[in-house]
Amino acid sequence: MAGVTAESRPWLAPTASGPVDTAVRLPGSKSMTARALLLAALADGPSVIERPLRARDTQLMAAGLRALGVLVDTGADQSWAVTPARLRGPARVDVGLAGTIMRFLPPAAALVDGTVEFDGDPQAHARPLRPIVEALRSLGVSIDASPSGGLPLTVRGAGLVEGGEAVIDASGSSQFVSGLLLSAPRFTKGLVLRHEGPPVPSAPHLRMTTHMLRAAGASVDESVPDLWVVEPGPLRGRTWVIEPDLSGAAPFFAAAMVTGGSVTLAGWPAESWQPVGRLTELLTGLGAEVSQGAAGLTVRGTGTLRGITADLSEVSELTPVVAALAALADGPSELRGVAHIRGHETDRIAALATELSKAGAEVTEFPDGLRITPRPLHATSFETYADHRMAHAAAVVGLAVPGVELTDVACTSKTLPEFPELWAGLVARS
Repeated sequence: MAGVTAESRPWLAPTASGPVDTAVRLPGSKSMTARALLLAALADGPSVIERPLRARDTQLMAAGLRALGVLVDTGADQSWAVTPARLRGPARVDVGLAGTIMRFLPPAAALVDGTVEFDGDPQAHARPLRPIVEALRSLGVSIDASPSGGLPLTVRGAGLVEGGEAVIDASGSSQFVSGLLLSAPRFTKGLVLRHEGPPVPSAPHLRMTTHMLRAAGASVDESVPDLWVVEPGPLRGRTWVIEPDLSGAAPFFAAAMVTGGSVTLAGWPAESWQPVGRLTELLTGLGAEVSQGAAGLTVRGTGTLRGITADLSEVSELTPVVAALAALADGPSELRGVAHIRGHETDRIAALATELSKAGAEVTEFPDGLRITPRPLHATSFETYADHRMAHAAAVVGLAVPGVELTDVACTSKTLPEFPELWAGLVARS
């Protein structure tokens, strides 16, 4: 039941002829849309999701919930309706290459009365799942997994999960914790989840999970480090308003920095559940000016790109774009704390080292990151590895380096199907 991926689409990244000066309005956050869909599916009444992200990952999440019996109407672009129903099997779920689906839906599938099979793209078989599989087994859930502990996966739901206490090593992905927490209010005894191991990466995504659980009426205690306590109880149906996707905005902000221009992300809220403070620190360190006002979140290039030493563990999704900026900077950079991105859509550390080196940068690869020393860059064929973030990195390099050809830009449909057209329009205004 491997997922069908879009046909490869080679693409010559456009080169900017001057400063970019524009405002962009981007679709909603993938992370928020995925969480809102699942919380709505598990609620005790209908929900509306306003300004959701319509992309491959979120469409597959909606399809997965429909397979479990939930009514998900995605007919309108700006407003999706979710009506909960009794979860039922048997069902088959295509996760594509989405970590959110392969880690968020199995705990919910354990609440199904019946068998739920999970599979996805061939590359998805390499993405780590064992910690969440073992945690669910410790809670009494029957799961069949591959020898590596990942996909293909079969959850034999018994109609309920007793819950209780579980221990997990979530150093490979914060999604292991989020996946368990999101369904935990529906467990008979709730959940006491303890992380044991190296630090959990992407802490802002965990805070998004607990914020959204509380917004849906759940009781969540995270006052003790590496310990989450979720009480059993109903989740309320509600209206979720999805923020623009901050990770998706990163390459557009990078365009302002590379060209010495200005890009405003329109529709940015005054208060956000995404790590805007950490993004601001990073981009400022790299040489940008960042401001927030009525028009949105604005990044201005100063004409200088500085090298940076940074721990990206909390914002690892930004690593490819930050690495691209580092390759264009005026001095060396060291990006660390992201060992877990070796298990993302591809091994992003190895992929970035390979492709930036091909373009002429001097790159040293560490287990948890990269040292990038800028050198004159040149035209290259930039392999995208079916990874949307690698395509974003290539596009950023291509702004300043003529002749950067992406082997496949269609992979950006995972989170932003309009990316090639938006990007070309952006560069046309330079």
